[in-house]
Parts: sequence; structure tokens; C-alpha cells
Amino acid sequence: MKSSKLTLIMAIVLSGSLLFSSCVGSFRTFNRLSDWNRSLSNKFVNELVFLVLNVVPVYGIAYLADALVVNSIEF
Repeated sequence: MKSSKLTLIMAIVLSGSLLFSSCVGSFRTFNRLSDWNRSLSNKFVNELVFLVLNVVPVYGIAYLADALVVNSIEF
């Protein structure tokens, strides 16, 4: 029982060290997409485009690509 608690604590500490290492890139692809959406004509069109880009996972794919691929290259 003590071994499983120690294993759990070590897993939490190691995952925390990976999650909070603050090695993040600039997320240019996601920010460009977001800036483009903000530059649209009015707030209603902006909201509609935002919703469409979330339903069709364009924002999610851009963020994931930045986090996994571009961030690795920048690092």
C-alpha cells in the first residue's frame, strides 16, 4: 500500500514538472487566426466566425499544431 502511494505521489510530481515547466512558444498560428477573426467587420460577424471555427475544429487544430509542432521547433 505504501508503495502505491509513493508511486502516485511521484507520478503527480513528475507530471507537474512537465506541465509547469513554462516552455511555451509564441503560438503564432493560433494568434494569427485569432487576430484575423478580431479584424472582421463587426462583433456579430466576429462571433459567428468564432462559433464556426470552434464547431469545425479550426481553432483546436491550430492550437494543437502550435503546441506540438511549432513549439518544438521554436524550442
